[in-house]
Amino acid sequence: MDRRKFVRTAALASIAPVMGCDRPTLLPPQPWSLDAVRKPDLSPVAVLAADAYDGRLVDIVRRGAQLAGLDVSGKRVVLKPNFVEFDPGAVINTNPVLITATLEALRSMGATSVVVAEGTGHRRDTEYIMTASGLYDALRDIGGRYIDLNGDAVRPFRSLGQYTGLGELWLPETVAGADLLVSMPKMKTHHWAGVTLSMKNLFGIMPGAIYGWPKNVLHVRGIHQSIMDINATLPVPRFNIVDGIVGMEGNGPIQGTARQSGVLVFGADPVAVDATAARLMGIDPARVWYILQADRFLGNIDDAVIEQRGEPITRFAQDYALIEGMQNLRQPITTSG
Repeated sequence: MDRRKFVRTAALASIAPVMGCDRPTLLPPQPWSLDAVRKPDLSPVAVLAADAYDGRLVDIVRRGAQLAGLDVSGKRVVLKPNFVEFDPGAVINTNPVLITATLEALRSMGATSVVVAEGTGHRRDTEYIMTASGLYDALRDIGGRYIDLNGDAVRPFRSLGQYTGLGELWLPETVAGADLLVSMPKMKTHHWAGVTLSMKNLFGIMPGAIYGWPKNVLHVRGIHQSIMDINATLPVPRFNIVDGIVGMEGNGPIQGTARQSGVLVFGADPVAVDATAARLMGIDPARVWYILQADRFLGNIDDAVIEQRGEPITRFAQDYALIEGMQNLRQPITTSG
């Protein structure tokens, strides 16, 4: 049984907001969230050209981080890539060359420590994924460290979103104790969420020892709702780097096909970063329920308050293929009056 069939029943509630409806239904703002999280007035987002996974990426990542205003001096940084499953013929995961380039770039910018951490959501054998993907060798060559979040020590935090009905979220100490979390997703379509980018990537910080495989508890509570709760509750500052050098279109996040985009996206505001990446994929971010909901208090999707730095989006924008039922993500929202 493949991943899609395995969790399909549990996830049906989370499909409705983006499939088969003309416009997502917004929930009332949660007062505790609005008090705890204040979105920025202006969100710098840098888009840079990157056409290959090679040694040039260290300089490109450093430039993108600086353009987006990142300061890591003296900070303990956790890089959270997207590692779900390994298929030698697919582009499922954040590329190891980009991960190690980011590690080296942040070290050179003065970070006290930089570790890579992930809680794989599909295959439990983390050692297999690391070895088969090349991440193990890549980290070994630069003295990098990897932490499996699925078995990390945890502690509870009050859920500041309250979209799932879960009163608290158990977060790994590696993440909760960091000075900065860098979400490093692969730019992909998603057969339930529409897109999987920096906000959806945080599913992987939720420990499998508590939430199951593939994070079953969160799927049952709703993918969109879980994305909102995790992102509202996360207690540490964050930065985001989207791997769009080669993305995935169609039946993502595992069974889609490769799409060369030649781009990296950088920024501290995860909503603005995801909105920008969605536009690069030919998708209206306001048609993705969780991104639209997040615009209310977590960050910005309006391009009028996203300060574009680096290259213009129009240079890289293309229409990623979408599965049946997701085509409405391209349609602009129209309002009466």
